[in-house]
Amino acid sequence: MKQLLMHGHGELLQTAVLEDGRLIEFYMERSENSGLVGNVYKGRVVNVLPGMQAAFVDIGLSKNAFLYIDDLLHPHLEKQAAQKPAIQQLVRPGQELIVQVMKEPLGGKGARVTTHFTLPGRWLVYMPAAGYVGVSKRVGKESERTRLRLIGERLLQGEEGIILRTAAEDESEQALAADVEQLRQQWNSISERAAKAPVPSELHREAGLLRRIVRDAMTHAIDEVWIDDSSRHSELQALLREMTPQLEQRLKLYERTPDKPLFEAFGVTEQANADFQRRIRLSSGGLLIWEETEALTVIDVNTGKFTGDNDLEDTVFKANMEAADEIARLLAVRDVGGIIIIDFIDMEDEGNRERVMSRMSEWAKRDRTKCAVLGWTRLGLLELTRKKARENATQQLTVRCEACGGSGKITVGIG
Repeated sequence: MKQLLMHGHGELLQTAVLEDGRLIEFYMERSENSGLVGNVYKGRVVNVLPGMQAAFVDIGLSKNAFLYIDDLLHPHLEKQAAQKPAIQQLVRPGQELIVQVMKEPLGGKGARVTTHFTLPGRWLVYMPAAGYVGVSKRVGKESERTRLRLIGERLLQGEEGIILRTAAEDESEQALAADVEQLRQQWNSISERAAKAPVPSELHREAGLLRRIVRDAMTHAIDEVWIDDSSRHSELQALLREMTPQLEQRLKLYERTPDKPLFEAFGVTEQANADFQRRIRLSSGGLLIWEETEALTVIDVNTGKFTGDNDLEDTVFKANMEAADEIARLLAVRDVGGIIIIDFIDMEDEGNRERVMSRMSEWAKRDRTKCAVLGWTRLGLLELTRKKARENATQQLTVRCEACGGSGKITVGIG
């Protein structure tokens, strides 16, 4: 049983996904219009930094956006020059530029932007100048992958590119063609506005959280959808009728009561309170120590109270495998992004090390957010990366301690 739960309170909307009662995803947004990722702007290059191969672009926000050279080159790798040019050959200060936000402003940094434009639809992602067809890796059957790729090639015009999403599996060519046409018209409207708009200005705003949930998360794998906000229930019902009418009957309105809120009734509150701690107990007695910085997350695996059987290597291997499963779930629940380093308990058997890495790789393939397992470092740490586009749930749910400044320690005994 897979359930999607939505709790609305004023401008805040929190969303949880449960699988057989276990929390596997959690995300929140404070306003339907608060996010910047996906927005398209007409901006002006403020300065070019040859040493960083990057430029800063004024798009009308409080901080200038950061544009790296790779996001200026052709989106199709095979169509890029063998030798990467200098950034100053591509842009100059004062130049007007159309860009799309790919990462929210985080910490003291401005937004990161790109010229590799993408417009997501229900079944596919439209790329106006990519020149290739891609199919989601989650579409497992090779015959279906081939069918989707051939349909995609028939739908392309000129330099267009598309990526067929997992949701496109078994969909008709007619449905996919309608999605392409709608997104094509959307891009044409953006281009027309860009020709007349002043600098800087917003040309396109990405869909709000509710529409994104229907577009990205509402699949046939979801058995029930519960929401406790009556006004948002009506909006969600209308979106389902428009985008996925066959799933409308799975939507249910939860009648709130002071003693049994939605998240408490389904056990989300209790699980989330445990999942967002620094120290996380595993069911076997093992322990995870979780440390997050702005760009790096470090996870330490300890046996804790787990003693296993007589064989030490087997005990360590079992503890690490359980930790791998739990870490994969928590990465999605906490929506961790950036570099992730996992210090598993040392294993002598190379085969066991490979099995632990394979387990993490299997989870990475299932992750709705792009995640890659890079392998073991020379110090025996497992290194991963996970796409970071928005402020994660931990940052939104917690505040910095005024006493220790977020370090978890208070200096004593000086002077």
